[in-house]
Amino acid sequence: MKDYEPEMSFGRDEAEAYRDMLRGDEAAAVDFLHRLAGNGPALELGIGGGRIALPLAHRGVRVDGVDISSAMIAVLKSRPGADRISVTRGSFADVPVEGTYGLVYVVWNTFFNLLTQAEQVLCMKNVGRHLGIGGCFVVEAYVPAFLHRLSNQQYVQAEAVRVQEVRLDVLRHDSARQTIEESHVSLSPAGVRLNPVVQRYAWPAELDLMAQIAGLQLRERWGGWNREAFDSESRLHVSVYEKRT
Repeated sequence: MKDYEPEMSFGRDEAEAYRDMLRGDEAAAVDFLHRLAGNGPALELGIGGGRIALPLAHRGVRVDGVDISSAMIAVLKSRPGADRISVTRGSFADVPVEGTYGLVYVVWNTFFNLLTQAEQVLCMKNVGRHLGIGGCFVVEAYVPAFLHRLSNQQYVQAEAVRVQEVRLDVLRHDSARQTIEESHVSLSPAGVRLNPVVQRYAWPAELDLMAQIAGLQLRERWGGWNREAFDSESRLHVSVYEKRT
């Protein structure tokens, strides 16, 4: 991890791969966020190619964004409706924007791209500074329970097997540092391509404590964007933190 920089995970090839990548829960996510945002403004941390921001802006919400990757920002700007969205390049730990928002959100495990607890706390604090009273910070992330079932703290999984391409997900887990070092490996006649991913995960209870340090309080937590109950079987959580004072 010492030679890793987060932008390595989001270069031009990766940005193009993310261009049309959907999970299937986008409509539910946009509905959830729209109810909190009202008419905005809203801020997305790690906005990427606009998977959530563009349909949210289409609903009439003013959406701003922050992203570290110039390639991802270029993909966003090339898409219809992107002229409605203002994007700032930089680390979202710093929340390098001006103004106050009623909603700040970060989705699809992106919060874990901040690789130290100190950076994650800094992000929470900076979000708090940009929220108005009653404003909310929404974090969607996986629950890391599955990592503790790994054999020898690692795994190799076939993501896709085709005649001309095999894609593997290779992961190593460090439970002491709460980090994963992962690579998506593509094997094809064109050669071998690696997409590295490094994350520092946090359990929901740790996120709650970070939020408290930042002056935010947990308002609600769900097991998904459709407001599924959050319980011990939940694989992800959608946590809503509110600035009350």
